[in-house]
Amino acid sequence: MEEDLDKRIQTLAHWLYESRYPVIFTGAGISTESGLPDFRGPDGLWTRRDKGLASKPMTRSWDSVDPNKGHMAVAELQRLGKLKFLISQNVDNLHFKSGILPELLAELHGNITKLRCTKCGKTIDRSVGQTNCQCGGTLTSSVVDFGQSLPERDLSLSFEHSRKSDLFVVVGSSLVVTPAADMPMEAHRAGARLVIINRGETPLDPYAHLRFSEAIGEVLPRAIKRLKRLMGLFE
Repeated sequence: MEEDLDKRIQTLAHWLYESRYPVIFTGAGISTESGLPDFRGPDGLWTRRDKGLASKPMTRSWDSVDPNKGHMAVAELQRLGKLKFLISQNVDNLHFKSGILPELLAELHGNITKLRCTKCGKTIDRSVGQTNCQCGGTLTSSVVDFGQSLPERDLSLSFEHSRKSDLFVVVGSSLVVTPAADMPMEAHRAGARLVIINRGETPLDPYAHLRFSEAIGEVLPRAIKRLKRLMGLFE
């Protein structure tokens, strides 16, 4: 089994090396190794809700949680020039904490640390303490609730980059929430290689060119290490 995993990691590293337009797509699964709950896992928020169970209490506050090896591996791709764009369904701010540049990140469901203007759509840090935007609009939580529309700019950029990608890597998403879950298929239809790294099954598994059910922290850092060797960068 380890030999098979090693081969798949080697393949992922080669594909990252060859890729001219790699796009990463992350879901709640990338943050579980930081101590945050996922949604559709065996003990996820929605899984428990569907069973009539209450959510497990958080042992730490959201703002005290740090990025894990998975987040840092994505940030390392950025540093290596191997990240054209990052699409995230997460609101936990951990990608920004890991060092991802704002212009390379679309947060489809908002960010708990940011407010969004209801008029112009601009976001600002909650810590600033403003209630109104410079344009005159009202600032409210940027986190998207059920039934609300996704932020137009982030959604548009996500579809645009998905269609341009030649390698689309899903990291920790069950791919059941649309329209976010439509993006891997947009990339696939445009000819991109599709890689899925997720513990549980996803509806798009039959379309994946490479599939990992192992822990993200076990896969991504090892793939990045192999990638650096291919690039002639030795640690």
